[in-house]
Amino acid sequence: MRHPLRLLQAFTLFCAGLFGLFVFLGNLMDYDSNYQFVKHVLSMDTTFEGNALMWRAITVPWVWTVGYIGIIVAEGVFAALGLIGGVKLFLRRDADLASYDKARTWGYAAYAMGFTIWFIGFIVIGSEWFAMWQSSSWNGKDTAMPLAILWAGFAVLLALNESEHAVEAK
Repeated sequence: MRHPLRLLQAFTLFCAGLFGLFVFLGNLMDYDSNYQFVKHVLSMDTTFEGNALMWRAITVPWVWTVGYIGIIVAEGVFAALGLIGGVKLFLRRDADLASYDKARTWGYAAYAMGFTIWFIGFIVIGSEWFAMWQSSSWNGKDTAMPLAILWAGFAVLLALNESEHAVEAK
């Protein structure tokens, strides 16, 4: 095996894209369940009673719909970037570094999108701004945080290069 790190990078990116595809399709196939999640988080109707943050609540249904569609689109973009990027990395696994680096941009974009969705969207906005952490029934923080960490870790993995000695020795 000539470039095991590059194969791992392609594999992890493709798997991230596959995960994104399943999330995207799940949101399309079970639209209402996940719409209810967005509705309850934004309306803050299951947070601690009488909390002082209720002025942040959004109770306008069209905003819930736009927000949810935005999440679905972002997840679809994440999936496409990951799947396409994983294939491009695999196909360029034996290419020179400059050519391989061009393929890596797909991965960086995918991981940035994933981090945006699950860290900024679910942790920063959902959990902290809309106090999702207070809800026992509509709380995605425990799911979102490991995903945000995973995408950040995969981005670091993607940035690594094999040493020339390791490649020459094979």
